Amino acid sequence: MSHPARGIALMTAAMLCIPIADGIAKHLTAGYQPLFLGWASYAASAVIVLPVAALRHRRALLPAGGRLWHGLRTAFLVTAMSFYFLAIARIPLATAVSTYFVGPILAVGLSAVLLGERLTWRKGISLALGFAGSLVILRPGGEISPGMLLALASGVMFGFYLIASRKAAGHGEPLQALAFQYLVGTILLTPQAVATWTTPQPADLVLIGAMGLVSAVSHMMSIAAFRLAEASTLSPLVYLELLGATVIGYVAFHEIPDGMTMAGAGCIVLAGLILLRRRA
Repeated sequence: MSHPARGIALMTAAMLCIPIADGIAKHLTAGYQPLFLGWASYAASAVIVLPVAALRHRRALLPAGGRLWHGLRTAFLVTAMSFYFLAIARIPLATAVSTYFVGPILAVGLSAVLLGERLTWRKGISLALGFAGSLVILRPGGEISPGMLLALASGVMFGFYLIASRKAAGHGEPLQALAFQYLVGTILLTPQAVATWTTPQPADLVLIGAMGLVSAVSHMMSIAAFRLAEASTLSPLVYLELLGATVIGYVAFHEIPDGMTMAGAGCIVLAGLILLRRRA
C-alpha cells in the first residue's frame, strides 16, 4: 500500500472511531454527569498518550516553546468538549456533530479578524453556507433546545481552538502537542470533576478506559495520517465523523435525524468542501 493510501486508511479509521467514544460518553451520561465524564475521558487518554510521548521524545515529551498558545488551544478544546458532552446528553449524536462542525467554518472568519488573513469570495460563500446550515438546524423561529445551543457553543470554542492551533503549530512535534493537551487538559478539568464526582462502578471503569483509548488512538491515527498524505486529500474525510455519529446514534440509541437537521448538516458539509477545494 502506498503512503497516501495508508494515510487515507488511517484517517478514515480515525474519523469512524471518534463517534464510538462519543457513543460511550452518551451511554454513560445516564449514570454520570457529563462534566465528570469529560475529565474521565481526558485522564484515561493521558494515561495512554504520555508514556507513548515519553518513549518517543524521552524527557522532552512536552513542547519546549509556544506554551501560551498550547495552553490556549487546550483551554479552548476542553471547553468545547465539555459543552459537547453536555449537548450529547440532551440531543442526538448526529445533530450534535452537525452543529459542532460549524467550528471549522467559523475559524475562517476568525482568521481574517484575528490573524489578518485575506477573506476571499470563496471564504465568504463558505461562511454564509455554514451560517445558513446552523440556522436550519437551530430553527430560531421555533423553540431552540438547550442541547443545540450547547452544541453550537462547542463548535464556536472549536473554531477558537483551530485559530490557537495555527499559532502553536510551529512549536513542538504533534505527539508533544497531544501529550500537552491531555496532561494540561486533565488538570484544567479536575475542578469540574470534583464538583460532579460519582465513583464509577467497575464495569463503567472499563467503558471509561475504552472511551479514553478510542479517543487517544483516533488522535494518534490522524497525526500519523497527516504524515503520510496531503492535508487536501485527508481533510474531506473529517465528514465521515458525521456518518459514524448517525450510525452509532441509530444502532445504539434509536436516533433518526429529521429532514431539517440533515439539510442543515448538508449546508455545513458543503461549506467545508468549498474551503477544501480552495486549499487543494
